[in-house]
Amino acid sequence: MAESAEHAFLSETAIRIMEESANAQLFSCLESGRKRFDFACNLTRDWTRAVSGQTLWKHDRDGIDKDLRTLLTDGEASAAVYVVRDSMKNRDRVDEIIRDYRNTSLRVSLSKLRIFRVPADFDADDERAREVVRDGLRRDIYQDLLLQVALGGITAQDVRNFASSGRVGSPVWILSRIDNDGYLDNYTNASKRYRMGIPALKEELLRLESAGMVSREENALGLIQVTEKGCAMLDICARLYEYLAGKVGGNKEFLYVCRLLGMDFSTLANGGQAVNFEFYEANRKKLPFGHGADNAALMLTCLYYSSQHGEIEWRPPCFTLPRN
Repeated sequence: MAESAEHAFLSETAIRIMEESANAQLFSCLESGRKRFDFACNLTRDWTRAVSGQTLWKHDRDGIDKDLRTLLTDGEASAAVYVVRDSMKNRDRVDEIIRDYRNTSLRVSLSKLRIFRVPADFDADDERAREVVRDGLRRDIYQDLLLQVALGGITAQDVRNFASSGRVGSPVWILSRIDNDGYLDNYTNASKRYRMGIPALKEELLRLESAGMVSREENALGLIQVTEKGCAMLDICARLYEYLAGKVGGNKEFLYVCRLLGMDFSTLANGGQAVNFEFYEANRKKLPFGHGADNAALMLTCLYYSSQHGEIEWRPPCFTLPRN
């Protein structure tokens, strides 16, 4: 069966969105050999994870079954993406197959499946329709794939829990120090190194642990270490700090990630005024903090005061940064 224009557009758009997302400089993305799939790529941080994908537009029942089996039996992939034409017929068949797979050995692979639905009346020859579908796929791929697979499952609530400490700036400082040290051995030594009292340190560590940024379960000795989500938070903080300090310009992919995490800095200023540390110094008394603040205000304040205990050594990228 000849590939339809819609099928070709969706497969190509999915891989291009993932490649362009690497401009956020939080991970790298490289298209890989498609083999049996409609699209495939590798996401890289201090690890590499394969993503494989199939597109459903005109398949029959057997074609859907084959697509899902191909995706779920790929032992190399950490995530399996299925871009699906959203009709009642397709929904019914996909749901039926997934229910059947829950009673087989493939049930363990269902957690890596990501289904992104596209309007059934999508016409690839319609420019406006292409824009709408591209925007929807972009949102879904960033939110349900990239944040979950490449950035440790970080959410807007995680960012809020992280940045809302009354000891403003301390979460960034403590998390970066644990990351640089490799682990936190004991409170007495850490208190001296981090220049913070033990009760305050314990409270901040509890906050970081509840936000999923640190854990004692990462090693056999029960030492506190930074988790994958914590590493992603540090990378976001590093890029944000450079941006807010005026050292680099904002790129649209990174700022889009920030917005998905509840940090839309444009809402803090009127008339298109640049939001940076100079803006904070001029407006700090007007900006809300605590329960009344959104994530953008919380992170702006948190990063502004993050170096109060000492200079932060931001973790270098473990991957090749794309050329913007």
